[in-house]
Amino acid sequence: MKSISLLALALAIAHGGAAAKEAPEPGRTWSTSAELGAITTSGNTVGTSVTGKVDARQELEDWSNEYVLSGYFKEDENTQEDGSKVRERSAERFSLSAKAAYKLVEDGSKLFALASHVDDKFGAYTRYSTLGVGYGARWLKTRDKSIDAEIGPGYFKGMRATGDLESGMTVRGAATLKWQLSDSAAFAQALSVERGTSNTHSMAETSLRTKINGTMQMKAAFSVRNDTNVPEDKKNTDSQTSVTLVYSF
Repeated sequence: MKSISLLALALAIAHGGAAAKEAPEPGRTWSTSAELGAITTSGNTVGTSVTGKVDARQELEDWSNEYVLSGYFKEDENTQEDGSKVRERSAERFSLSAKAAYKLVEDGSKLFALASHVDDKFGAYTRYSTLGVGYGARWLKTRDKSIDAEIGPGYFKGMRATGDLESGMTVRGAATLKWQLSDSAAFAQALSVERGTSNTHSMAETSLRTKINGTMQMKAAFSVRNDTNVPEDKKNTDSQTSVTLVYSF
């Protein structure tokens, strides 16, 4: 079996026409990272998978805003009973989120509003949208480590793979650990849990980044998504292992 690994780079994100033409306002800072990874295989196993993410953060004097767009798809070549070969999509997931946080007097404390939407063609929920508000705080801050946590109520509306619609109130909690291992390596662990009336949805990502140069990094990550209440033909847990190139600007 012959295997070829392709790693590409997402280089562009627009902050709006006005922002591109005018100088940033005093105290306004954008921090953006774009990552992309792809694997294609040939021989006995033929397929292609692509994962990508754009994370844009804006720091103002009183506000901290974040916008995240991510996607993943996988396509395999399968042999039919008559011997013919057909390429079939086995994974297709896109997500978008936006969070606005108002900074409080205490360092790391904030009040936030969060909106997110997920399209997952092969997931237990094919569509899932959430709105939430809450309070966040920094539990730990040292020279090389930090832990941030947040909690608050929310509302969700989703469609199961069976076609059934669900909606209701949720309680969401999240925490992020960041650990600067060295000047060129950083470890991160992120966890979020949304508990609703009929389902508990949780996500976790463990990642390690190593610096290539001033703007490029290599990232290895393992992520897990879990739903406690899924249709009989679906599994509760989806996991993904990825290696991507990250470009920061």
